[in-house]
Amino acid sequence: MAAPPPVTQATTSGSELYVSVKDCASGADGSYDAPFCTISAAAAAAQPGQTVLVQPGDYPETVSLTRSGSSGAPITFRAVNGPDGSVRVGYVGGNIVPGTVFSLVGVHDVAVEGFTVLTPETVVPVLVDDASDVTLDGLAIRAANAPALVRVTGASSDVTVSRGWFQGTADGVSVEAGVTGAVVTASTFSESRMLVTDAPGTVVTGNTVVLTCRQGISVTGASPGVSLRNNIVQTAAGTPSIPQACADPTTATAISVSAASTSQTTADHNLIDPTGGGAPYHWGGTDHATLAAFRAATGQGGHDIAAPPRLQGRSGGERGWYPLLTTSPAIDSADATAPGVTATDLLNNPHADPPEIANTGTGNGYHDRGAVEMIGWGDLRGYDIRRKVGGGPLDVVARMGPIYKYPMDGSVSMTAFKFSDDRYWRVGTATSMSHTFRRAGLVSVVGRVNYTGFRNIPGSGTGRLHTVVGAHYTPVAPTRLLDTRAALGVPTTTPVPGNSEVVLPIERVGGTSAADITAVVLNVTVTQPTTAGFLTVYPDGATLPNASNVNFVPTETVPNLVTVPMSNGKIRIRNSGGGTAHVVADLQGFYSGGGSGFEPLAPRRVLDTRSAGNTAFPANTTRQLDLSGTMPADATAAILNVTVTKPAANGVLKVFPGGAPVPVASNLNFVTGQTIPNLVVVPVVGGRVSIHNQSSGATHVVADLAGYYGSAASGATDSYVPNGPVRIIDTRNNTGLPERPLGMPLQPDERLIFHPQSERTSCWGDCPAATGGVFNLTVTKPTEAGFLTMYPSTDAQPPNASNVNFVGGETASNLATVNVGQFGTVRVHNNSRGSAHLVVDQTGYFIGPVS
Repeated sequence: MAAPPPVTQATTSGSELYVSVKDCASGADGSYDAPFCTISAAAAAAQPGQTVLVQPGDYPETVSLTRSGSSGAPITFRAVNGPDGSVRVGYVGGNIVPGTVFSLVGVHDVAVEGFTVLTPETVVPVLVDDASDVTLDGLAIRAANAPALVRVTGASSDVTVSRGWFQGTADGVSVEAGVTGAVVTASTFSESRMLVTDAPGTVVTGNTVVLTCRQGISVTGASPGVSLRNNIVQTAAGTPSIPQACADPTTATAISVSAASTSQTTADHNLIDPTGGGAPYHWGGTDHATLAAFRAATGQGGHDIAAPPRLQGRSGGERGWYPLLTTSPAIDSADATAPGVTATDLLNNPHADPPEIANTGTGNGYHDRGAVEMIGWGDLRGYDIRRKVGGGPLDVVARMGPIYKYPMDGSVSMTAFKFSDDRYWRVGTATSMSHTFRRAGLVSVVGRVNYTGFRNIPGSGTGRLHTVVGAHYTPVAPTRLLDTRAALGVPTTTPVPGNSEVVLPIERVGGTSAADITAVVLNVTVTQPTTAGFLTVYPDGATLPNASNVNFVPTETVPNLVTVPMSNGKIRIRNSGGGTAHVVADLQGFYSGGGSGFEPLAPRRVLDTRSAGNTAFPANTTRQLDLSGTMPADATAAILNVTVTKPAANGVLKVFPGGAPVPVASNLNFVTGQTIPNLVVVPVVGGRVSIHNQSSGATHVVADLAGYYGSAASGATDSYVPNGPVRIIDTRNNTGLPERPLGMPLQPDERLIFHPQSERTSCWGDCPAATGGVFNLTVTKPTEAGFLTMYPSTDAQPPNASNVNFVGGETASNLATVNVGQFGTVRVHNNSRGSAHLVVDQTGYFIGPVS
């Protein structure tokens, strides 16, 4: 079995600068979130080893590149041509920009890739002067009046011009006196010639030169040691696909080499079209009217071909090329070992070996002459997105690759990936790309494989593929974020009016920004309400859901734990009562790419002060609850359903890390004689948590363990996926219960079974099933006192645990985290002698690890 292709990381911190005319703003720093507006701004900031990614759009500017890279760490300026379009620089959008568009003077180790350069000026669009180790790759340049489109001059050395499109009546590339080690390869010249002047050792390989009755490749002055190989030169009249004889053939010489340049200069494997009637070669001052005459006189051109190259008409727009017809003699006849041969052609495709065409080339035998391979096009294969094995909870790998019609000497073509939280396409040659999403949930990728270097846009379509990623939990010491009684989190002490909202900003938790937080866990308390009602906590920017979190009656103080997704750094808390109410919110923790995984457990009772050998919590005392026997040693937090029962006085219960000071934040508020539960997610220290009874009287306390957070080694491998709040069960109107008699409440001792919602039907391939769920359970209109227990449907009997305690006529709610069991379903047991309506609002679910 072949090894999988290497995975390219979608982003590399610190190695990339971004430029986007569409997304930029003043004060930009070139980061992904704050791209520069101009290429020039990036050029002034780029450091060795950095790549400047210029996003599609028009950039009416001239760019002077004055910063150098270093050996092995060049500065690269890359136009991200892709499904969103191309990058155009210079005379664009009706803006006349005078001067050279790209100037590289006195620099070294710099690459400029993929730009479309346009200018109406008489100046040179791209200038390389006294520069070294410079690469100009994939440029498309058009200028009507310039003396040269690319000028390489001065004491420049090791300059490579590759895979370009040069259109105009001037010299396409001019390599001038003093230049050494220049390479011009895999480029197309349309009505522009290739000129070498006093530049020894220049390599001219694999280019397609098409002009109308003018000279094609010219080596002048003293330029010994030039290599001319694998080029197609057509200098006829007519069109590229229908060449005709020139009216004046003397102007249509294909290749000219001066007398002072013939020494050590070689010409071989070139394809020269004789249709125009001009001499195919002018060598050392002598015209050679035929290939045979040239060979006889010079000993050169042993593998050259004199025949029409059989080009198709021009393809592409501003970034064009000339495809080969299947009958072209250029196919499978080049020298694969020639100096300057590129691994891929002008369109970034590898070399094809059509089995119906005999291989007559040198080396592997099937490289084509000219700039473009005849590949027969193709399709794509292996397209999917999956969670990354061994990665973090938000890591995925997307894969796709080309399928070519013929055998190839590589699998590289242009690919583009765009993940659902990406601003930009990731364009390159990678067939696998890893990505870390910022938040959990249903995520997706769109991919393209393109066989024209995205000259034809958008390329092969693939559609959008989905998977689901989860987040891990980081507990924090209980922290009060909002208290409308004390103007904490809000500007005044005014209670929240009826049918209105409080917007609570959460910009950062510790070192984690809001943009990287999937959800926050809050203990939300309503106090001093003037009428009955309920609170709904939901993400800012989302539609108000049909769900509730805290139900209350007048003057009641009621808490409930809430897990609320984050979208833009703010959450909303809506008071849906008719009167005012004060609201308190205490942060318990958050879900993100860091933190600990989750291990759901079947509910188990870990504390009951009513049982034999135990005593109630005395007034204003703290006790330690030892969970070391029920959780692994490295557990970071526990999920406990904590219930206060039979309190002798009003008060609050606080659950916090073992041994820590008693916090300001509370978990349960209670009044004399009340039984009230609340779910608690509490950090664990040394296997212990602390419980403090802040009251003037004693109270009994019950705690049921629902799961824990910890390391993967301890079994805590599940991650959290937000998908709400959304109402999934309501017995009052049969929501989620279509086969149940309309409006029928839970009956005494009834055990109702249902499926949590998940995104499993929306994803592709890697579709993780829910291992647990997070639900807000609400009991309303109960006819008798009792309690609800939620547990996995695979359990034969309900556990000795409770989730919601209620009395007759009361509406009560509580958050529950429950293991769904092997069938992916849960049960709710109405442990009461009376009936009661049940409302279930789901806020998320857990998924298992990738394998």
